[in-house]
Amino acid sequence: MVTPHPLDLIAERVERLLLRHAELERTNALLAEQVTTLTQERDSLKSRLSAARARVDLLLERLPENNPSKDAP
Repeated sequence: MVTPHPLDLIAERVERLLLRHAELERTNALLAEQVTTLTQERDSLKSRLSAARARVDLLLERLPENNPSKDAP
């Protein structure tokens, strides 16, 4: 049985590391894209929430005061 040359072993390891590095770069790019999408979605939801809160506040202001009437039994 022939023992592989140490340089061949190192070259093989380097090739595997390069492949793994490329995979990690692709994964990182996909994750960064997801972060961007989710950040935009979050900002949109925060804006919608703020608008809804403003509408609720306006409606609450329009409600009559909850003071009992003196004429009530």
